[in-house]
Amino acid sequence: MTCPTCGKPVERGGNPYRPFCSERCKLIDFGAWLNEEYAVPSEERPPLPDDTAHPEAPAAGGGTPRDSH
Repeated sequence: MTCPTCGKPVERGGNPYRPFCSERCKLIDFGAWLNEEYAVPSEERPPLPDDTAHPEAPAAGGGTPRDSH
């Protein structure tokens, strides 16, 4: 097996960083995920139209006016 970051051979037994060869390569890979350099492919649906304004929805502040006595 080779390290996915640097390509060096990785020892099978006793390596706490496996599949990486070292902590450095593990952290480089983790940083790439955090920087969104990698992405998991997905089949995203197109965004729905903006439906924040419904004719049946109450106006902002909502509810019915209160009587003030």
